[in-house]
Amino acid sequence: MLTRIARLGANRPRWVVAVALLLMILSGAVGATVHSHMKSGGFVTEDLDSYRAAESLRDNFPGSAPNYVLLVTTPDSVDSPAATEKAAQVAAALSGRPEVLGVQSYWTTRPDLRQALRSHDGKRALIMASVAGDDGELPIRAAALSKAFETDGPVSIQAGGLIATYDNMNTQISKDLVLAEAVAIPVTGLLLAIVFGSVVAAALPIAIGLFAIAAALGILRVLTGLTDVSIFALNMTTALGLALAIDYSLFIVSRYREELAAGRNPHDAVIRSVQTAGRTVVYSALVVALSLAALLVFPQYFFKSFAYAGIAVVAAATVAAVVVLPALLILVGDRINAWDLRVPLRKLFRVQPQRDKEPTETFWYRLVIAVMKRPIPVALATTALLLLLGSPFLHVAFGYPDDRSLPTTSSARQVGDILRTEFDADLASSATIVLPEFSGDSAEIGAYAKALSQVEGVPAVLSSDAVYRNGLRVAAGIPQMIDPAHGAYVSVGTKFDPYSAEGGAQLDALRAVPSPGEALIAGPAALNQDSVTAIIGRVPLAGLLIAITTLVLLFLFTGSVVLPIKALILNILSLAATFGAMVWVFQEGHLSGLLGFTATGTLNLAMPILMFSLAFGASMDYEVFLLSRIREEWLAGPKTTEGNTQAVALGVARTGRIFTAAALLMSIVFLGVATSGVSMMKLFGLGCALAVISDATVIRGLLAPALMRMMGTLNWWAPKPLVALHNRFGMHEGESPHTEAELATASR
Repeated sequence: MLTRIARLGANRPRWVVAVALLLMILSGAVGATVHSHMKSGGFVTEDLDSYRAAESLRDNFPGSAPNYVLLVTTPDSVDSPAATEKAAQVAAALSGRPEVLGVQSYWTTRPDLRQALRSHDGKRALIMASVAGDDGELPIRAAALSKAFETDGPVSIQAGGLIATYDNMNTQISKDLVLAEAVAIPVTGLLLAIVFGSVVAAALPIAIGLFAIAAALGILRVLTGLTDVSIFALNMTTALGLALAIDYSLFIVSRYREELAAGRNPHDAVIRSVQTAGRTVVYSALVVALSLAALLVFPQYFFKSFAYAGIAVVAAATVAAVVVLPALLILVGDRINAWDLRVPLRKLFRVQPQRDKEPTETFWYRLVIAVMKRPIPVALATTALLLLLGSPFLHVAFGYPDDRSLPTTSSARQVGDILRTEFDADLASSATIVLPEFSGDSAEIGAYAKALSQVEGVPAVLSSDAVYRNGLRVAAGIPQMIDPAHGAYVSVGTKFDPYSAEGGAQLDALRAVPSPGEALIAGPAALNQDSVTAIIGRVPLAGLLIAITTLVLLFLFTGSVVLPIKALILNILSLAATFGAMVWVFQEGHLSGLLGFTATGTLNLAMPILMFSLAFGASMDYEVFLLSRIREEWLAGPKTTEGNTQAVALGVARTGRIFTAAALLMSIVFLGVATSGVSMMKLFGLGCALAVISDATVIRGLLAPALMRMMGTLNWWAPKPLVALHNRFGMHEGESPHTEAELATASR
């Protein structure tokens, strides 16, 4: 099949390039507005208790659970005539919006309840609203409300709350995407020119990368019409498409130049490159796609959107590399080495040109030989280092993303910081307990509220009966908080960060208080705990699917049962070290000042899962590429311990420079994502970059050769039934290093 594909590009290169260019333009046009069709949520499902509680409040007690906050700030007092007049105008206009279900305001609520809506210094107060809509509608509505009501001046108004946070994230991520690509593409092009020493050779992976980005945007836009797609998939998917397209192109272009240097003409060199490096690319793409497919086991559309979009983008990058790139190589032909930048640089600095080195003369060959002379100490030291780096992950704490994921210049972030520091209780973090089947009286609810108010860190509880502080009745309640047809609810304030250990313990204590009927808790703490529990429950299945598919594919690729297990263990070690580093940086905040984010003491659980799926697949890229050349040398050499050692050394020597360059280029793309102002995107980009770099250096240069030397010929062992299976269905790259033309000539 690959030979036929290569022949298509080789025989009709202009047609292939023209069709690819047309598809690129169409995809870019279709995907230009994709960000406006994506959603900000997707972390929860409808079966969670916290979701059911929020839904019950929305349906039966409109306005009881505000998700939009307007912070009114004055230079003197919120009780001044100017502030009172301005607030009244805003509250009235807000109440008149059809999407707004209810409005609460410091200036209109009862005097005994006002304190919770006013800051300690009396210069700030709140107007809160419940806005209707789903994950896609709410950020759009928040943007419209903020545009209408945010003002500067003596009486200023800032927007915050959950849906304003979503809106700010959407805006920030869209800006970050443009910046990341504006930085990553030219830097990548420069490094490719340095790696290849040729502007022409460097331009080809960039062209394929641009095709992949356009395809990614078009694919995402189509998916938004079919299913819910997370806004966070925008940066990650386009980064993945660009990174993989450049990686795959680098592999094929390098092999093409190698075949030209060996004396083949451009046509035969293209055919052979696709048969060898192209086949490796297809296997690598399968590993990446199946790793991402494991995300489908999670019910949240946040993960499903990454699975759908990621698989489609991997396919686009692969097609571009094995179909479009061969056509470009034919058009370029022998000019692949044209515009060598090294020539003018050597003349400028008066440096003599370096001769091409044999594999046995390279740094990588010398390094691997040195490693394999002392395999046990190298393996033990490297493993200990990786485990040490991974140890902080043993203390990981997971939290739902909130406004602190945004930069401090964001309106929602500023409002959130003020609510956390200048008000008695952070109303955005408060819990609401719903009793959907309650049919008793207010006194019974009052007794329940009184008990809740005695939980540590609860400043007050508001119910239909009364307001309670530390078990004492301090004010009358709100009769509308009980409805014989729909049950009742109570509002529980908190002094704790809902994502902290104290917040989790407080939630458990609230749930332990005996309730008059079924009690469902809504709010950030409950939402976080429910979603983390739901996600963690599916992690073992996702991990098992990734492990099984990886083992099967690598067996078909190598014919060995030992090498796939070794690759799986090494990838887990590499990712464990990366996760530990991410806990040390982002959870514990050791580099927060340098990287520009706020540490909250937690990590967003979705990020390690996404990083595992994506970085695992990307790491397997280099594993497959390396093993393909080692196996090629093994098949051509003696089947002895010395033959195994030489095959490993030559395989790394021939590919070390390429896969380290590929890792550097991929890491630059991910570091472009890490420039994001949204901390979870920063974590993802930096984590993936670190995983890729460590895998291509520490793992492939040290630990993998050491283990392969220790195992010797056992590397290539498989039971006889599996040998027969591989002979029939497996990959046999390297066993027939001839082009179709040479085979046809030989047969005559």
